[in-house]
Amino acid sequence: MVWRVSTTLAPTKVPASAHRAPRRRTRVLALPEARWALASLLAFLAALPLDLGSAPAWTYGPLYALAYAAGGWEPALEGLRALRERTLDVDLLMIVAALGAASIGQVLDGALLIVIFATSGALEALATARTADSVRGLLDLAPTTATRLDAGREETVPTAELAVGDLILVRPGERIGADGPVVDGTGEVDQATITGESVPVLKRPGDDVFAGTLNGTGALRVRVARDPADSVIARIVTLVEEASRTKAPTQLFIEKIEQRYAVGVVVATLAVFGIPLAFGADLTDALLRAMTFMIVASPCAVVLATMPPLLSAIANAGRHGVLVKSAVAMERLGEIDTTALDKTGTLTEGTPEVTAVRPLPGSGLDEDALLALAAAAEHPSEHPLARAIVAAARARNLPLAPAADFTATPGRGVTAVVGGRTVHVGRAGAPEGADTTVQVTRDGTPVGTLALTDRLRADAAEATAALTALTGTAPTLLTGDNAPAAARVAAATGITDVRADLLPEDKVEAVREGERAGRRVLFVGDGVNDAPALAAAHAGLAMGRAGSDLALETADAVVVRDELTAVPAVVRLSRRARGLVVQNLVIAGTCITVLVLWDLIGHLPLPLGVAGHEGSTVLVGLNGLRLLRESAWRSGPAQEA
Repeated sequence: MVWRVSTTLAPTKVPASAHRAPRRRTRVLALPEARWALASLLAFLAALPLDLGSAPAWTYGPLYALAYAAGGWEPALEGLRALRERTLDVDLLMIVAALGAASIGQVLDGALLIVIFATSGALEALATARTADSVRGLLDLAPTTATRLDAGREETVPTAELAVGDLILVRPGERIGADGPVVDGTGEVDQATITGESVPVLKRPGDDVFAGTLNGTGALRVRVARDPADSVIARIVTLVEEASRTKAPTQLFIEKIEQRYAVGVVVATLAVFGIPLAFGADLTDALLRAMTFMIVASPCAVVLATMPPLLSAIANAGRHGVLVKSAVAMERLGEIDTTALDKTGTLTEGTPEVTAVRPLPGSGLDEDALLALAAAAEHPSEHPLARAIVAAARARNLPLAPAADFTATPGRGVTAVVGGRTVHVGRAGAPEGADTTVQVTRDGTPVGTLALTDRLRADAAEATAALTALTGTAPTLLTGDNAPAAARVAAATGITDVRADLLPEDKVEAVREGERAGRRVLFVGDGVNDAPALAAAHAGLAMGRAGSDLALETADAVVVRDELTAVPAVVRLSRRARGLVVQNLVIAGTCITVLVLWDLIGHLPLPLGVAGHEGSTVLVGLNGLRLLRESAWRSGPAQEA
C-alpha cells in the first residue's frame, strides 16, 4: 500500500469553488405561477378585513375580482384545454365552484378556493424548476473543454467532441474531462463526487478516472474510454431524472381520483338543478340549491384536512433543523419501513482526523514531539491528511519548526528538512484499525506512526438504533468507500448489512432492490454520488452542512444542522402527521356527506351550508395545528401504525 499525499514541488492551492458546481437556483418570483399566486393572495388579504368589517362593497369588490382573475385565469385556461380533450379536472371544478359562489353572493368562499389552488400550483412549479436547476448544476461539474494530445501537439477542444481512444492531458488542479484509464503519470484525484471517498485516491497507469473529478497533483494522460454523453457523471444525471419519474404512478392515481370526483360533482350539481326544475320548481330556488350543493360538495375542507397537519409538521421540523421540502415529502417520510445510509459525510464527519500518535521506543520523542515533527514536515502540503496533521498539532498548541527543501511525490509521501534533520512522512504498511496510518522517519530511521480516521458522528449509534426501532430492521450501509473503512463504521453503529466500493448506479440498484421486495426505503446521504439513490428512494434525506448542491436539491428533506438523531425524530413526526391527516379526512368527509344529504333530502339554508362547510374547514385546520407544539417533535412511540 502507498501513502496518499498531495502536492507538487510548488503546491497548488485549489479554490474551494472548484470542488462543487456553480449554484443555479431559480428565484421564486421568476416563476409566473408564483407571481400570479402572490398577486391573488395579496388582493385577497387586502379585501378580507374590509369585507369582514362591513365596509362598502365597492371597497373590497374590485380586490376580490383581482384575486379571482390573478389566481384563476391559468387554472381556468388549463381546464378549458382539458375540456377540449374531453377530460375534466378538479382545478376547473374549483373555478366553477368559485364563480358559482360569487354568483349567489358568497364571494369570500370563492376567493379562498382560488387562492388555495393558485398557491398549490406555484409550489408545484417551484419544485419542478428547482429539480431542473440541480441537474444543470451537476452537468457543470464536468469541464466544458479538455486538452487533447495529437501526435505530440496539444489542442484545447470541447469535451463534447472527444471520441473514444483520444488521449487527453489533465494538469494539476484541473477537472478530468472524460472517463478512462490513466496511461501515463501519477497523481491524486479527489473523486468524492462519484465514490464518496473522504481522501484523494492515488492514480497510476492502468487506474480508471472519472469525468468531473478533480486532479489534485501530478499531470495525468488519460485515454478516453467512454463517449462524454455516457460518462459516469452523465449517467448520474440520467439516473436522477429517471428515478424522479418513477414517482409519477402515484400522481397518476391521484389524477384519476380527481377526475372521477370532479365529474361526479358536476353531474350531481346539474342533476340537483335540472331535476327539480323539470318538476316545476322555481328557477331561482333550483339554482340556489344547486350552487349550495356545489359549495358544500367542494373539496376545500378535504384539502385543508391534509395540509395543516403536514405543514405544521414541516414548520416544527424546521425549528429543529430539518428542512422538509413539501407536504408530499413529509407524508412519504412517515411511510418508510427500511433505511439505507451513506458513510462519508453522513455517519462520519467527512474529514480525516488524527486519532492516535504512537512514538516508537528508543526514538527519544513523546507524542507531542512526534506530532510536531510530522506537522512541521507536512505544513507546506495542501493534502487533506496533511491539513489534519497540522490541525492536530495546532489543537495542542505545539510550535512548528520551519521546514526547508520540501518535496512531495504522489504515492511516496513528503520529505522536508526540519531542524537540520531530514523528515519523511509516508503511508505505513498496515492501517492499524484506522482509515489511514502514516509513518514518520527521521534521517531514515522510523520514529513513530500517526493514525488518521474519518471521525464517526457522536450521535451515529443512537440514530441507527432509533431507526432500527422505528422500522423493525437495522439500516443498510451503502458506501463508495473501501470495505475496511465501511466495516469499522458499521461495527461502531451496529449495522450488519454493509455494501462497500459502490458507484452511484450500484447504490440506486441497492435501493431499487429493496423497493422490488416491497419495502419503502429511506436513503440518507450527502454527496453528488448519493443523488440518484436519494431520487430513487421512497424518501431521500440529505445532510446539510457538507451536502452537495445536487444532493440538497434532490432530497425530500435536508438535515441542516447535521444532527443524525433528527432523522428518526422527523420520521416519528411524519407518522403523527399522517395519523392526524386520517382523522381530518374522516371529519371533513363526514361533514361533506351530512351537508350534501341535507341539501338533497331537505332544505339546507345557504348561510347554514356555508357555515357548516367553513366550520369543518376551521375544525380540521385547528386539529392539524396541534403538531406545532414543541412536544410533538420528541414525543410519540418509536413505532406507530
